[in-house]
Amino acid sequence: MRFHGSANYRLVVMVVLLVLADVALVLAQENSSSSQKRDPGFRPGIRAVAAGQKAKVKGSIVRREAETFSIRDDQDIETVVLLTEQTSVKSKGGFLRSGKNFGVTSLLRGLPVEVEGVGNQEGQLVADKVRFDSSDLKVAKLVEKRVSPVEQENERLAGQVGEVGEVSKMAKAEADRAHERISALDDYVVQDSANVYFKVNSAVISPEDRQALDELAEKAMKTKGYVIEISGHADASGNAQRNRALSQQRADAVVRYLQENHEIPLRRMITPFGYGQMRPAADNDTPEGRRQNRRVEVKILVSRGMAGSGQ
Repeated sequence: MRFHGSANYRLVVMVVLLVLADVALVLAQENSSSSQKRDPGFRPGIRAVAAGQKAKVKGSIVRREAETFSIRDDQDIETVVLLTEQTSVKSKGGFLRSGKNFGVTSLLRGLPVEVEGVGNQEGQLVADKVRFDSSDLKVAKLVEKRVSPVEQENERLAGQVGEVGEVSKMAKAEADRAHERISALDDYVVQDSANVYFKVNSAVISPEDRQALDELAEKAMKTKGYVIEISGHADASGNAQRNRALSQQRADAVVRYLQENHEIPLRRMITPFGYGQMRPAADNDTPEGRRQNRRVEVKILVSRGMAGSGQ
């Protein structure tokens, strides 16, 4: 997918601003080091919203967890935002039209947002509304796709430069901090998974696969800070457009089953997506291969910190 004109410009501006914000934060922390030593409870750059106080905050998302995210404004002040079932997440509307509804999983790091809400006892801003430009979301998704291979390459190179010396370590640390600001990647690892298989031209979940979903749901509800990733697929038989629609119907069927039968909150489920025949798991030239491709992949994801993986 290509974005021209203003989208490319927004991408460049977003990356530059996030890197500059990282540098500014490091300088601010160095300048305030003496005052921090005098007051051990001092937390630079963090805004606490008083309980019951209404607030409206603008900034870019710099951290993302299962139920919260942090945004940083143009003064390098961070606010922790709490998402609830009542939080409205929409793109901004234009003249005489309203915006489009989005799932909370569309709130990627690097995305500029406006948040309205009320403070709670922890100093968090409990979000009533989250608004953003749809063009900014496209750029954030593009950043995610472009940063992923960069992160993998950084991990590969990290092992090669481990013995270069202290100077190399410092350079890598600075690069990692800058990379964290521009990355829109999920900090999640797969905890468990299951595949749901479908008959030809069907989006009906079989009794056997319902049992597999039941078991997966029970594991998810015992896991702290989880989200569920759901992706639908189809074999290569028939029309590609029809297969894409069918794969989306299959993903939606799994979402509905988990919500209606296990009351898993929709905010815990990453917006389901139908890939059609684009990502086969097996050879489409055999009946067994086509059966394996008529599937929905369901994965329980947990944050790296909570999983204790250290990856």
